[in-house]
Amino acid sequence: MLSLPNILTLSRILAVPILLFLLWPGVVEGGHQPKPIDYGFAFGLYCLMGLTDYFDGYVARSRGIVSRLGAFLDPIADKIMIAAVILLLVFTRDIEGYHVVAALMILLREIIVSGLREFLATLQVSMPVTQLAKWKTTFQLIAFGALILAGALPEMAWIKTVGLASLWGAAVLTLITGWDYLRVGLKHMD
Repeated sequence: MLSLPNILTLSRILAVPILLFLLWPGVVEGGHQPKPIDYGFAFGLYCLMGLTDYFDGYVARSRGIVSRLGAFLDPIADKIMIAAVILLLVFTRDIEGYHVVAALMILLREIIVSGLREFLATLQVSMPVTQLAKWKTTFQLIAFGALILAGALPEMAWIKTVGLASLWGAAVLTLITGWDYLRVGLKHMD
């Protein structure tokens, strides 16, 4: 149970409250927006969380220590991280206006696909992750990382532009991959 991959996955879950604290507006007395230093620490933590996401699976597969607990916790850790970052970035208005639609599409897809995977698991039908879904995840990671980094470096407006463009790229891929998964799931429903 306490294998290195599982510890890495659990660390990702436990890092979410720290990320929340760093990006919570008003933590600093009289503050309405996190300070650039807070965004900087949050960016470092976010990168660390991304690395643990990669290494927990890599270590588990390379050492042959894939566990049921890890298979259960890894997607949960991913969803918690994604949902928390989306909600925080909307709350801090780093994602605002019509860009919230892209963030909402990503969040809804995560919830729908999770429910669909759970439903199909009861039928013993697996839904492997597609290459396109991996690209969607890559765009998401870049988008959220860039949007957090933009708060640390507000004078470099192009970073936020990259973040928002990547957010929309992830949203488009979210629609495509979400539809692919839904189409497979509908074949198994009454």
